[in-house]
Amino acid sequence: MHKFSVKPFLAATMLLAGMNAGFAQDYLVNSLKNNQSENSKDSFEFTEVINIENTPVKSQGSSGTCWSYSANSFIESEMIRMGKEPIEISQIYTARNAYIEKGKNYVRMHGAITLGDGGALHDVINMYRQYGALPQSEYTGLNYGTKSNRFAEMQTMAQGLLEAVVKNPNGQLTPNWIKAYTAVIDSYLGEVPETFKYKGKTYTPQTFAKEVVGVNADDYVEISSFKEHPYYTKFTLMVPDNWSLDQVYNVKMNELTDIIDNALKKGYTVAWAGDVSEKGFSWTNGVAYIPAKDYKEMNPQEKEAIFKGPQPEMEITEDLRQEAFDNYNTTDDHGMHIVGITKDQNGKEYYIIKNSWGATNDYQGYMYMTKNFVKYKTTAILLHKGGVPSSIAKKLDIK
Repeated sequence: MHKFSVKPFLAATMLLAGMNAGFAQDYLVNSLKNNQSENSKDSFEFTEVINIENTPVKSQGSSGTCWSYSANSFIESEMIRMGKEPIEISQIYTARNAYIEKGKNYVRMHGAITLGDGGALHDVINMYRQYGALPQSEYTGLNYGTKSNRFAEMQTMAQGLLEAVVKNPNGQLTPNWIKAYTAVIDSYLGEVPETFKYKGKTYTPQTFAKEVVGVNADDYVEISSFKEHPYYTKFTLMVPDNWSLDQVYNVKMNELTDIIDNALKKGYTVAWAGDVSEKGFSWTNGVAYIPAKDYKEMNPQEKEAIFKGPQPEMEITEDLRQEAFDNYNTTDDHGMHIVGITKDQNGKEYYIIKNSWGATNDYQGYMYMTKNFVKYKTTAILLHKGGVPSSIAKKLDIK
């Protein structure tokens, strides 16, 4: 996920406008810092209902790799659920493999596929299935001398190489372009070890995934909701970062939150993808909701108080959700990890969300998102099929 939108402050994130996804990610975070109220935390009283164990908050740095951080955090929680010792999975190993596959697709599609850092939740599962996994200690992705991810130069180099390949200067492509492209990626992120030692035993990425991580890639499903497609069928999610053209299951809007609720109550966490550019989303204050009144119609006092305690919300319908997606007000700009449910002082439920922007906000890297926000702004969720209610799983033919 990373933003491709015509909204004024987010238009700058378009790669076609020449901005790298890493810089765009910084721009997005800095812009969201303006969506805040002073002393917001003092105005909310949250009481946890469910809080499923998860690994410490990370920072994706200056890169658009939220999809890898969120879905790998999800896999780490799956390890905990399965009774395994959690480890930090290398998010950048996953991203590195996705960049290789994305480059191949870009050339096959004559350049008509999105490049850059962005990706989808299913990329993590797909790359895990194909390439296995590495612990963070074996593959940090920091082969270019910085202490945190900073992908601008790498992505610019990689894009220039692939654009040259697509021009087909020899009149026929050779296999050498793949070697050259892979060499660019690996020179920045690091070469992949064929074998490595973990707790005294030697592994390959594939055997480490199978024997240590231990999750089955076939157990996970990706679900969305758009009324333009028949419900309880699969469709190709038409967002720019679905470069692999994967299909997702389609359910009714209210069933998105029904599925998340059921999963959390059964001990499953959920990876979430969606839009965070709304004025009702504040990273600094750690709250996301859909104000009942349009922000443009608010007076200065109302704007100032937008995050000062619980506020009334807009009624969300399937028509409203579809319209927001169709007119680019909902895009796939971010991925996070849903790990629980909490209630405010009025008894209203929010999802506990783990982010990958470091522990830098009011809630040390977590935030609270209303169910209305999820219904309105979700592009897809990823979860273990065991978390899907049996009645919905039957309609989707998930076994």
